[in-house]
Amino acid sequence: MVNEKNFQKLSIFVSIDAKFIPMMFFRKHPKGLFILFFTEMWERFSFYGMKTLLIFYLTKYHFFSDDVSNETIANYAGLVYALPIIGGAVADRYLGFKKSIVFGAILLVLGHLGMAYEGHQAYYAANGEIVRDNTAIQVFYFSLALIIMGVCYIKPNISSIVGSLYKPGDRNRDAGFTIFYMGINIGSASASLLCGWLGETYGWKYGFGLAGIGMIIGLITFLLGQKQLQGLGGPPEPEKLKEKPFLGIPREWGIYILSILGIFLVWQIVQDHHVVGSLLASTGGIFIVFIVWYMIKKASAVERARLFVLIIISFFSIVFWALFEQSFTSMNLFTDRIVDRRVFGNELNAGMFISLNAIFIVIFAPVMAALWMRLGKSRMEPNIPVKFAMGIMLAGLGFGSLVMGIKLIGTDGKVALIWLVLAYFFHTIGELALSPVGLSAVTKLSPSKIVGTMMGVWFLATAASEYIAPILAKLASVKTVAGEVADSAAAVNAYDQLFSGLLWVGLIAGVILLILSPFLKKHMHGIQ
Repeated sequence: MVNEKNFQKLSIFVSIDAKFIPMMFFRKHPKGLFILFFTEMWERFSFYGMKTLLIFYLTKYHFFSDDVSNETIANYAGLVYALPIIGGAVADRYLGFKKSIVFGAILLVLGHLGMAYEGHQAYYAANGEIVRDNTAIQVFYFSLALIIMGVCYIKPNISSIVGSLYKPGDRNRDAGFTIFYMGINIGSASASLLCGWLGETYGWKYGFGLAGIGMIIGLITFLLGQKQLQGLGGPPEPEKLKEKPFLGIPREWGIYILSILGIFLVWQIVQDHHVVGSLLASTGGIFIVFIVWYMIKKASAVERARLFVLIIISFFSIVFWALFEQSFTSMNLFTDRIVDRRVFGNELNAGMFISLNAIFIVIFAPVMAALWMRLGKSRMEPNIPVKFAMGIMLAGLGFGSLVMGIKLIGTDGKVALIWLVLAYFFHTIGELALSPVGLSAVTKLSPSKIVGTMMGVWFLATAASEYIAPILAKLASVKTVAGEVADSAAAVNAYDQLFSGLLWVGLIAGVILLILSPFLKKHMHGIQ
């Protein structure tokens, strides 16, 4: 059983605890950990490899406008972070973790390989209209649906097996999650570098194809390593999967059939920006109504106060991630169009710079963990709202770096690369200040009876931010011709206005939360 103190260390970034770094490669760990390490590494390789290329594939190959491209990414990202709530529930109640991961991985393989189908590139007809290969576009959307459903089954379940490998109280547990998390960052960084370079240099099908090959390797690794998982992750009640509650179909196959039918539904939904927004809004509304009802009817005074704090910080988390996720939309296009990407005389592809986030995490996460430990021993460690405020303000300062770069733009109309590097640095430090305490805060501030529900609310807030981020990016949409910017000066001005606005959003939101922090701390009733 993971207590609150350990859960904070297990949550995604705090798992990199400085005192475990020296021993994490020497202490003995269950063999299953390394199976999960490589499975997750390759899954993240495929996921981030595809996501790195997505905005460029739409704008530079199929000649989608910036607006439509951002809306497409908003639809995809919103669904890919909202549906894991369902995948986790199905695994908990019926399939178990292993079956869910295998099913999800198969869908991901098919989805990523489908992305490798380019079809014919869009072109301008004699009358000036853009002609696109509709078959290729629909294959693209169907591939997105496969990936969304695959992530639905993998994302919430693979980390759960990692925790199950260790006995309660095993100090190696935290080091194990550290190793596991390193796999995520290795996959993310290498995907941005390799898929980003391959896709833009030799062809989109090669970049997307490499992402698909990564997922195939991950699936094979997981299947071959089943014996090392010590029988963990199986169905909670195997006999239920064999029951035939409807049309003589075993429940397990019924789940798979419904999920496949769900892919066709997602295929249509992901193409409609308004439908996705309405679904997220209505689902959020249902959760809010439930929470308000629980606070009034079921919660004690202390539980009510803590839930109120959790709602407030969940809202501010949306602000942070909406800023942070610009890296895959407006910042990616800005890097491609405005930034001088020459390094030692060679021009790098824009998507490759997304890897800076993962690289900075590997470098600075142990430093941040050590800093919090030292401050904690001195009883000076900031509380949850203050860390959130710091993270949001640092995200704002990242955009301030880009604004400064635009103000000092060179005579060639290009922004110096150092300003982009600084932006990723500020964003990463902000992420390390805010993200570690997120999941931990949910477990600490939620009444024990609705922890699962509140975790769903937290992931739904993330989905909302993923949906909002590309909408914000639309504020810097510029006119393009055959995928190239029509007016460079107008593009620079558009990005300047967007990033200036995001700078002030981050600073103002962070200051507001900082002002509220004493009030929120009081209502946390002893939770730190």
